[in-house]
Amino acid sequence: MSTTPPDDGGPSPTTWHEAHESPDFVELRRRLRTFVFPTTGLFLTWYLLYVILADYAHGLMSIRVLGNVNLGLLLGLLQFVTTFLITVLYIRFANRRLDPLAEAVRERVEGGRG
Repeated sequence: MSTTPPDDGGPSPTTWHEAHESPDFVELRRRLRTFVFPTTGLFLTWYLLYVILADYAHGLMSIRVLGNVNLGLLLGLLQFVTTFLITVLYIRFANRRLDPLAEAVRERVEGGRG
């Protein structure tokens, strides 16, 4: 019984290793991290603030803003707005800053096929 996997025509492990260490891939990871980590930190801080206010600032959260809509409900709905805004910003960021580099890395890897 053979222990080597069948050759499916895909890139070799050496090709993948070289791709992971290429300057384009390193830059791609750096760019992704510069968006993801700060955005995640800000969103989690905003969410935690909302949870803390909901638990400890009942008077503030029950202030009526418009009719039966209070500040707590408004801030809760803004959580959804924030999520959609982050999604839109990420798509724009990825299209401009990530996809061109990812395409270059992909072409290099696929170009390494025999």
